[in-house]
Amino acid sequence: MKSDLRVTVVEIRGHCPVYRVGDRFFIREGYQLDVPTGQRVCMHALASVMPYYAALARGVPPVELGLGGPREGCAYVQCLDPEFLTGGGTVVFEIERMP
Repeated sequence: MKSDLRVTVVEIRGHCPVYRVGDRFFIREGYQLDVPTGQRVCMHALASVMPYYAALARGVPPVELGLGGPREGCAYVQCLDPEFLTGGGTVVFEIERMP
């Protein structure tokens, strides 16, 4: 059974022009992108989430995917911007399966 996922910005290294810590977006019913009004989603974020969202929505434990972190049951990925080279911002996302 597929569950919704909540993707939350938990850390930003450098400067990100799109996100602030605490920003969120959702993946509903295993495949529908839901962005709160007034927020945007960066393509780098989607590229980081895409390889894992289907497995996470189906209940595969993040630790089995090598994505476990400080909060049990949550997965952690980061965007593809190498801020130390580009002067941009590397964003860390927490992905949580919602009941």
